[in-house]
Amino acid sequence: MRARQSPARQQTSGQAWAPRLAQEARLRELDARLARSETADEAINLEIERAALLGALNRRQDAQQAFVAVLRKAPTHFSALNEFGTLLAATGAIEAACRVYAEAILHHPDNPLARVNLANLLLRTARYREAREHYERALQADPGHAEAHQGLGAVLSDLGDRAGAREHFKKGFLGRAVSTLPYRGDKPPIPLLQLVSSGGGNIPCALFLDDTQFLTSVVVTDHYDASTPLPPHSLIFNAIGDADLCGPALAAAIELVAGVKVPVINHPAAVTTTGRIANAQRLHGIEGVRTAHTKAVAREVLTNADGARSLAGCGFSFPLLLRSPGYHTGRNFVLVEGAADLPAAAAQLPGEELLAIEYLDARGSDGNARKFRVMMIDGKLHPLHLAISQHWKVHYFTSDMADQPTHRAEEAKFLEDMPAVLGAKAMRALTAIQAALGLDYAGVDFGLSPDGDVLMFEANATMVIAKPNDDAHWAYRRNAIDGAVEAVVAMLKREAAASPRHRR
Repeated sequence: MRARQSPARQQTSGQAWAPRLAQEARLRELDARLARSETADEAINLEIERAALLGALNRRQDAQQAFVAVLRKAPTHFSALNEFGTLLAATGAIEAACRVYAEAILHHPDNPLARVNLANLLLRTARYREAREHYERALQADPGHAEAHQGLGAVLSDLGDRAGAREHFKKGFLGRAVSTLPYRGDKPPIPLLQLVSSGGGNIPCALFLDDTQFLTSVVVTDHYDASTPLPPHSLIFNAIGDADLCGPALAAAIELVAGVKVPVINHPAAVTTTGRIANAQRLHGIEGVRTAHTKAVAREVLTNADGARSLAGCGFSFPLLLRSPGYHTGRNFVLVEGAADLPAAAAQLPGEELLAIEYLDARGSDGNARKFRVMMIDGKLHPLHLAISQHWKVHYFTSDMADQPTHRAEEAKFLEDMPAVLGAKAMRALTAIQAALGLDYAGVDFGLSPDGDVLMFEANATMVIAKPNDDAHWAYRRNAIDGAVEAVVAMLKREAAASPRHRR
């Protein structure tokens, strides 16, 4: 199937962008009307529209002040509360947005919109029970509410109920698999098509798909109807990254991009070969790389009395790791110290099939485990972070970095001079891993053995680039993170500029 496109109407960067001019003209019209006497109800509605328009024009501080002024006059007005919550969420003020949405729900409990908006934010922060409650209440009020079905599907998927999730996704994405996100730039945008999976496993793109530069249209590929025209675009960014979770979405994405004339970043066919088992096998032969022996095993095998014997027959010994496929950030991932611990460990993990993974010891001489993350962007290696922890499961947000100045100093050395810290052997190995993956955007999490081998934990496209907060002690990290983000943006801009669609 070839992706069908409407004729692109992108203007050159030297021309005024018509939609922006229309927004500015509407703002002037609203200001003029509000300067005249209006009835109280009409004035409130105009002020809400004006505040939302200021946000759309990227005048967020002005928009926030405008909403506060409206709510002083009408503190329970639903549209004012809901739109203000949306503005706060867009600026990253998640807790404040949650409070505003909760206020809207308090005064308008039967309106599903604020419940869905609040639930979406709760889902982002893994507050699944609360998110599920609000989605279900929204569906009680409106059984056909598409966004509530989509959100509830996402909750169930994250909780391991993949069958239940599919039913809600079918209802939520029927006829709604293509959507275009708001654009807040003042120049003609770069139109981009972003491919995603309904059930998660997508690359977090918020940092580099800047809505003041890119006009992003999102396609949920596993629910896309090929008869639906695709919005104009200069390139395609495949954000489906988890080969173990997203098989149907990747297959649909491969069909969607077949024969397209625009550049495709992270071709879905390349992503399909980056599952944990496949990576452990194909990267094993790279000089300087040690991969963990990995095998999918039925959970019922692991929970019975002969589970340890079955694993021994597959070449495993204790301690070992068990993981439910399709989860990240350490969720549903446990260390099993001995055979006696295996049945209980397997029983607590979701899924009919679990991954048994060889334990690669990444502890240094000080007893701390170290996990390096290197991003692989546009053919180059970018150091992103070093997390140091006393625990075997090392994640930056749960590590000891915030409390240990010596750990941060060690990370700073890695970010400033990665080759010196890792050594030539590991650098050659990372370059070879990048070539084997064949992805435009990916990352690798790994440790180092005493002899300088890369102890590979994970290598795929779903690696997140996360900015630290404004605390001064994270200042040393910002150049490396900004450099990685800038590399992605530069790659997208270059590919879009070279696109035949762009040159028309």
